[in-house]
Amino acid sequence: MQINPLAASSVAGAFASQPASSQQPFSGLFREAVNNVQQLESKASSTVEGLLSGSGVDVHTAMIATEKSDMAFELALSVRSKAVSAYQAMMNMQF
Repeated sequence: MQINPLAASSVAGAFASQPASSQQPFSGLFREAVNNVQQLESKASSTVEGLLSGSGVDVHTAMIATEKSDMAFELALSVRSKAVSAYQAMMNMQF
């Protein structure tokens, strides 16, 4: 049995910053991050289905895919919360 180490960059890759030359708007970056989270969730779901159907997927692979999906979702939720908090702080400013 071989256990591959988790790469921190694979989970953080959902929110990897783009090069400065692309000048993609924030909405595009956030949309891309949400799509990456959705892909990780889909992969985790299919891996768990493969485990349950007995198609040769081991428990470790299913758990790793599930945890990657969970971590990416938690990161997306945290970024969303910070963005909403910053927006609310700006709206409460008095000039």
